[in-house]
Amino acid sequence: MPIQRRDIDGIILLDKPRGWTSTQALGRVKYLLAARKAGHTGSLDPLATGLLPLCFGQATKVSGWLLDADKHYEAVARLGLVTTTGDMEGEVLREAPVPSLSAGAIERACAGLRGEIRQVPPMHSALKHQGRRLYQLARAGVEVARPARTVQVHALSASLVAPDRLRLAVRCSKGTYIRTLVEDLGQALGCGATVAELRRTGHGAFAATDMVTLETLEAAAAEAGPQGLERWLLPADRALADRPAVRLDAASSRFLRQGQPVFVPGVRETGPLRLYDAAGVFIGVGSLQDDGRVAPRRLFVSPVSC
Repeated sequence: MPIQRRDIDGIILLDKPRGWTSTQALGRVKYLLAARKAGHTGSLDPLATGLLPLCFGQATKVSGWLLDADKHYEAVARLGLVTTTGDMEGEVLREAPVPSLSAGAIERACAGLRGEIRQVPPMHSALKHQGRRLYQLARAGVEVARPARTVQVHALSASLVAPDRLRLAVRCSKGTYIRTLVEDLGQALGCGATVAELRRTGHGAFAATDMVTLETLEAAAAEAGPQGLERWLLPADRALADRPAVRLDAASSRFLRQGQPVFVPGVRETGPLRLYDAAGVFIGVGSLQDDGRVAPRRLFVSPVSC
């Protein structure tokens, strides 16, 4: 019997298991929740675990801002090894002895990779070249030129946890490849490095403390059906919890819902702005125009409780 899909709004913070693609994880949770509409907010490698926000229903309207948000990662780097994929699942290209590394040497290598840096995306990535994913080309033995991209590494620290293992903590902008960062760090240390473990611990305003595992969701669905998962649904405005909130009066709410910019006293931030009606109901996302009016950017079709 085909599953009866339903309209349901909210965000589930999945602790993605190792070995699953982000699309596979989304598809499974969408099935368990019996949701009609769903989307994730940026892929995690199958090797990686951790925070993967899954948006359902109207919450997919805020997924674009989550895609642009900063990310937090924890990683373990295997020193003295360079592979085809930048992680332990690839073929070994080079091995080198690992020198005795002082805390000062590690800090100097990290310092050179903080701030605004240029990265060449790895071939084993989801970026497209002439309609095909780079990882598909890489698996076929094809390598293409990839232009370097500018990314921001806001914070990077590393410490030895074994003679050939470094534990890293990273806070970075969208588009940053941790595998490339680890490879560049290994090059700076003179021995090469590849990713042995990778976990996302933060995504925009979301933290790992609110994650739920796939096993927990499976058990809840088995016990209570799709409704059993609703306790983990977060409201859409949580995705922008670090952005200013704007409370509108009844008249302004009505005009804004019709697509018209409105004047709201005291608003200074350009955006994105969380918009609420006079009753405190989240109605969408807006931005401040040059003329001082607040304009709608993405509105919800029906009210979503905050």
